[in-house]
Amino acid sequence: MKIRGLIVASVVFLALGGTLYWSNHRKPSEDTAKASADTPPSILKLDQSAITRLEVTKKDAAPVVLAKSASGDWQITEPKPLKADDSAVSGVLSTVSSLNSERLVEEKAVDLKPYGLQSPAVQVGITGKDNKTQKLLIGDDTPTGGAVYAKLDGDARVYTMSSFGKTSVDKGLNDLRDKHLLAVSSDKISRIELIRKNQDIEFGRNKDEWQILKPKPLRADSLQVDDVARKLSDARMDIGGSESPKDLDSAFAKASPFVSAKVTDQSGTQELQIRKSKDAYYAKSSTVEGVYKVAADLGEGLDKGLDDFRNKKLFDFGFNDPNKIEIHDGAKAYFLARNGEDWWSNGKKMDANSAQTLVSRLRDLSADKFPDSGFANPAIELTVTSDDGKKTEKVSIAKSGDSYIGKRENEPALYHLTSNLIDDLRKSAEEVKPAAAALAK
Repeated sequence: MKIRGLIVASVVFLALGGTLYWSNHRKPSEDTAKASADTPPSILKLDQSAITRLEVTKKDAAPVVLAKSASGDWQITEPKPLKADDSAVSGVLSTVSSLNSERLVEEKAVDLKPYGLQSPAVQVGITGKDNKTQKLLIGDDTPTGGAVYAKLDGDARVYTMSSFGKTSVDKGLNDLRDKHLLAVSSDKISRIELIRKNQDIEFGRNKDEWQILKPKPLRADSLQVDDVARKLSDARMDIGGSESPKDLDSAFAKASPFVSAKVTDQSGTQELQIRKSKDAYYAKSSTVEGVYKVAADLGEGLDKGLDDFRNKKLFDFGFNDPNKIEIHDGAKAYFLARNGEDWWSNGKKMDANSAQTLVSRLRDLSADKFPDSGFANPAIELTVTSDDGKKTEKVSIAKSGDSYIGKRENEPALYHLTSNLIDDLRKSAEEVKPAAAALAK
């Protein structure tokens, strides 16, 4: 019995060893063949950068033809010349250049009608630098949903592909055209003119700073003007409605003029006219043919007066700490100079926290309105030096009733200041103490 058991154990051991050896040494080609059988075949594999022409044809619609220029930009050439939407074209290119199937349905299809491929819902012609064209045909949805039938023209094989793939290429003229109403980039704009409600405001840019040029030279709030520049460069046509071009022309003609915006960059000046009818805004551009609806926030964003664009701050040093501060308030005088992170006054190191509080109070001096008169007998003189000594700003402040009026040196504009701003400024100037005194306290 012991010999018989030993024989059985030996046989089992040899069988296990053989299985292990076969598992570790079988040919890779067997694994590759199985993986290949499980992987759906590709429909298209193209070099996206080599595609130079697209032709998208939806059933019962005129084809939309796009061509790539020598500079790499895409243009619509048919049914009429239009600038293309880079994002929309990129989506189509990305899909057709690497299009995988979900499965191969039929190797050699003779009858295409059951798949909706005899009269395809969408056809996409793709032409490369070699002038060779491949055409993708997309048919009906599969019975189970989530996929559609597809094939290449001239290839007998029929596949299924994801419905998302169809959505990515099923584009009409309005999907593929550029919807910007002005051909400008906000950071390249050098001038903006807004004409509305008997008011003509013009802005000019010097590097990153905007200046009001009309109705008269004034300091501008660059953030406010930048916002207008962005709204104009982002202004897009709303083409999702059912109005015909004739309806839109009629609506524009009947609507009330709201604002006319003229934008200038290195290429010249473009104009966007916006009119309003009840809650709807209509726009007409000098660079795009036709009249279009536009979003309400565009019209509302341009509905501003001169004071909305004026710089209300009395000082321009912004978030950078100044180098020197000099304050004369009647018989009182305060002097501060910064060296690195330290503040000094008359040879004494001052408490940094109390000095920073004073800097904040100077930074907060901001007008709530712009009076035409009322400045006389200044009570406070402020001088702030910043930008490593390159910039010096002088402001005089006079009492006016229960409030104050400020005036910058060599500028005619007046700034109305509430009394609490001046009270806080005076208090923080008095509370700047030497560093040793602050520690002892």
